[in-house]
Amino acid sequence: MQGVLVMRHVENQGAFLSLGAWLPFLVRRAFFIAVPLAILAGVVAHVARKRDSRPLLAAGFSFVAVGGIGNLLDRIIHDGRVGDFLNIGVGVLRTGIFNVADACIMLGCLLLFIDAVRKTA
Repeated sequence: MQGVLVMRHVENQGAFLSLGAWLPFLVRRAFFIAVPLAILAGVVAHVARKRDSRPLLAAGFSFVAVGGIGNLLDRIIHDGRVGDFLNIGVGVLRTGIFNVADACIMLGCLLLFIDAVRKTA
């Protein structure tokens, strides 16, 4: 029987749940470094420009940026791979294996979603 939190190291060559891991090395390397760099530049510029923005919006963008930077550094340092090591669940209901940077990105997206819902309400 597995515990609620299981730690097991795997190296992920793709994105979320290994999406894109099948791409040729040079395409994968360019895509998973160039695209996140462009997105991160936009997120950081947005956060810097909107100093008076709503707290949830600023926190959401900040979590996305921090997680993106973490995964990007992992890819640059480890030849295009990201180290994943966390798995959460109960019994057969389990998440995929992820890392802290992935959790930051997901938390940031959740905060951005909550902010958008509150803004429209």
